Amino acid sequence: MMAIDVELSSYPGLDERIVVVRAGDEVDCVFVRTERFNVLVDTLATPSLCARAMELLADRIHDRPLVVINSHMDWDHFWGNLAIDIHVPIIAHDKAIERLRDPSAQQTLAEKRSQESRFRDVEIVMPTASFSGESMTLHGGDLTLELLHTPGHTPDHVAVWIPELQVCLAVDAVEHPIPEVWSRSPDDLRNLCLSLRKIRDLLPRYVILAHGQTADPSIVERNIAYFENLRDAVARLPESLLAQDALNEQPGCRIEDFVTFPVGMPEETRAFYRNCHKSNLDAAVAARLAGMDFIEP
Repeated sequence: MMAIDVELSSYPGLDERIVVVRAGDEVDCVFVRTERFNVLVDTLATPSLCARAMELLADRIHDRPLVVINSHMDWDHFWGNLAIDIHVPIIAHDKAIERLRDPSAQQTLAEKRSQESRFRDVEIVMPTASFSGESMTLHGGDLTLELLHTPGHTPDHVAVWIPELQVCLAVDAVEHPIPEVWSRSPDDLRNLCLSLRKIRDLLPRYVILAHGQTADPSIVERNIAYFENLRDAVARLPESLLAQDALNEQPGCRIEDFVTFPVGMPEETRAFYRNCHKSNLDAAVAARLAGMDFIEP
């Protein structure tokens, strides 16, 4: 695998207190500077990538405390925690602690270590503070950061809303071209759609994603429309097709029947989103068999 470079980026018109920290095409995290403290939302996929990010941010970080938010416990978002000073608080949702206590967390790390040498220095570092319920608020003086529990992609997922700037750090709750549901459970699919509507109803001017390198708020409506169209397509299917393993390859059920891939997207990335679509389709079929409309509250 090619070496991943870290760079600081932004979007046209975005407030200068927000900086996008980009690790190649793998993932974006976000730095926010407030009057009282600095905030880093996610720590990238390895300690070395996170350490490089901290070097690039040094001029912005040096004069006030740092707070880290782990949006969710997917490897590409928090395995950089080891590079964070032990005195820096790391905040996540209570559900994140549950995920890390499950044996699958260490199993995933072992698998990634066996596949790529860059993960050999990774150690899973737990958050030091967590919250339960729907939200938690950080008061930065000039800026407020509202941590919003937005499950569906994962049970522990947190997005961050900055009302003064009308900016939502949506992480993986919104994705271009599509997000992926946590499981085949209709409840997870309903939660994902509820989270999308929660973000849409904030009326954000910017929706900053971890994947897709865009802050276009229209992506939220397009994600919602994708799931609405997916529900309708599954509702039209004859029952004899519902059990097919390769349903996602049937005309009318392929990802290309619902969304258009961005121009120039590598085939490897297209294959990833085809798998995301298969997960979503499987969950939509499970919802139909359960008699659940996962779009309606």
